[in-house]
Amino acid sequence: MKKYIHQLLLIAGLITTFSGCKKSRLDLVDQSAYAYDTYFTNIGALNQATIASYATLLHPGLWAREYYYIFDLMGNEAKRASFLLGAEQELGDYSFGTNNADLSALWSSLYRMIFRTNLVIDRAAAWNPTATSDRAKLNQYLAEVKFLRAYAYFHLVTLWGDVPLYIDYQTTIQNNYLSRSPAADVWKQIEKDLTEAEETTELPVVYPAVELGRATKGAVIALLGKVYLYQKKWGLAQSSFEKLMNTPYTYKLDPSFDNVFSTVNQNTPENIFQIMNQQWTDWAIGSPYYMFGNGAEQVGKQTHSGRAMEYGWNDWKNVYISNSAVKAFTYPDPLTGNSYTDPRARSTFYGTAASGGDTMYCQQCAAGAKNFPFDASDPQGDYRWKKYEYYNLVEKYGDPKSPINGQVIRLADVMLMLAEAYIQQGNTGDAPLALIDSVRSRSHAVLYANLGDQTNAMKILMRERQLELCGEQCRYFDLLRWGIIKQTINAEKAVEPGSGTQPFLDKHLLFPIPDVEKNYNPNVAKDIKNGWN
Repeated sequence: MKKYIHQLLLIAGLITTFSGCKKSRLDLVDQSAYAYDTYFTNIGALNQATIASYATLLHPGLWAREYYYIFDLMGNEAKRASFLLGAEQELGDYSFGTNNADLSALWSSLYRMIFRTNLVIDRAAAWNPTATSDRAKLNQYLAEVKFLRAYAYFHLVTLWGDVPLYIDYQTTIQNNYLSRSPAADVWKQIEKDLTEAEETTELPVVYPAVELGRATKGAVIALLGKVYLYQKKWGLAQSSFEKLMNTPYTYKLDPSFDNVFSTVNQNTPENIFQIMNQQWTDWAIGSPYYMFGNGAEQVGKQTHSGRAMEYGWNDWKNVYISNSAVKAFTYPDPLTGNSYTDPRARSTFYGTAASGGDTMYCQQCAAGAKNFPFDASDPQGDYRWKKYEYYNLVEKYGDPKSPINGQVIRLADVMLMLAEAYIQQGNTGDAPLALIDSVRSRSHAVLYANLGDQTNAMKILMRERQLELCGEQCRYFDLLRWGIIKQTINAEKAVEPGSGTQPFLDKHLLFPIPDVEKNYNPNVAKDIKNGWN
C-alpha cells in the first residue's frame, strides 16, 4: 500500500486526457497509468482512492493541527498563552474575519474530502467486477466513502449553514461553481449517505488489526444518530444509538478513563471512530501531511501529531485550559449538595490539589527518574492540559509527533447522546439515569440518585458532556446546537482573567464564508450577506 499512496494523493484530484498521433497498431495504452479512464479498474486502485479520502482527515484545517485549536478555543475550553499568535489567536477572542487561515483550511479540506469520495463513487459505478470478492470489497469501500462524505457535510452544514452540495463527480468537473444549497437539502443528503452505508452488508462491524482505523458499521450508526440528534429528531437518534448497545456490537467503556487518551488507546473497547496516528502511519497517509502542511521533519511519517506538543505545558505551551473549564469540575455534590470536585479533573489538567488537577508528572518515567511536581504557581493562575498528553511517560517531548490517536466518536459520547435523546422526549427516569451514572462510575464520580424534571435533567446532561468530553472538540458543537452558545461564551469570557469581554456576536452563529471560496465561486459570492455568510 505504501508504494502507491503518494502517487494516489496526486491522482485523486486529477483527470488525465490523452491526444496524439494517428491511431496505429503501435498505439498502446498503459493500463497502469494514473489516468481517470483506465486506472480505477481494479479493487487495489479503488482501495487506494478510498485511503486517499481518509488522508484528507489529516490535511490543514482538520486533525493534523488546526481542528483542535478551532473548536477548543471557540468553545472556551482552551485559552491562548502568550506564544499563540495569528489565526489561532483570532479564534480565541472571536476577532477572526473571512480571511482566517484556519477556517479557510477547514472549509477547503472538507471539500477536498468530498471531491475524493465523489471520485471513488464515480469510478466504482463505472467498473463492474466479475469476482464476488471484488464486488464485496467495492461495496465496503463505497460505504466507507459515504461515511466520510457525510462527515464532511455534517461539519459544513453545522458550521456554515447553506453550502454548495457536490454529490456527483462529473458535475463537479463540468461545473464547480455551484450555488449554495439550503441546509435542509444538505442534511437530507447526509442522512441518505449514512443510511445507505448502514444498509451495506459488506461493511464490517470490526476489522482485522491491519485495517484498524477504517469506518465500521458502528461508526456509521453513531454518526447517523448524531445527525438525527442535531436536527432534534429525538426518536430516530434514540433508535440509532440503541443499536450500538446490543449485539453484534461489543463496545464497552474502558475501565480506565486515562487509557482512552493514552499511547495505546487504539486498543480500547470504547473506540467507535478514531484518527489513527499509528495505524495510518503504516498506511503511509501521514508523510506528506505533517501538521504544518509541509515536508518538515517527516521522520516517522507523523500524522495527528501536533496537539500533544503544542498544548504541552512543558514544551510549546501555546494554550492553557480555560479557567471556566477548570471551574466546571467543581459543582454541588449530587447527593449532599456540598461542594464537590469531579475526579475527571485529575485526568484532564495539571493544577493544584484544590482544583482537582494532577499535581505530579513523569510518574512512570524510565527507571531512576524521579517524580516531578507540577508548578502551579503561574502568576495568572493558569493550569495546563493533561488529556492527550503523556507526561506520565516523558519529561519533555522534544518533537511534535504524538502516537496518541484522536477520538472522533467514542462510546461515552454515544451514551450521553442517547441519554439526551431520552430526556428530550420527556423520559428522565431509569434509562437516561443509568447511562449517565455508568459514564460517571467509570471515573468513580459520585452517582446521581435521580435526574429530577426535564429541565434539571438537561442541566445534568450538559455538565456531563462538558466534563467527560472536555478537550475533545465537542463543546462548541453542543453549545451551538443547544442554542446557548452566545450567552455561555460571553458570560465565561466576561470573567476570564485577561479577557473581560463579551466577544460572541450574532453573526458568529455561523462561520464566515472564506475569502478563498468567495473569490473563486461567483455563485457563492453573490449569496453572501453583510460580507459574512
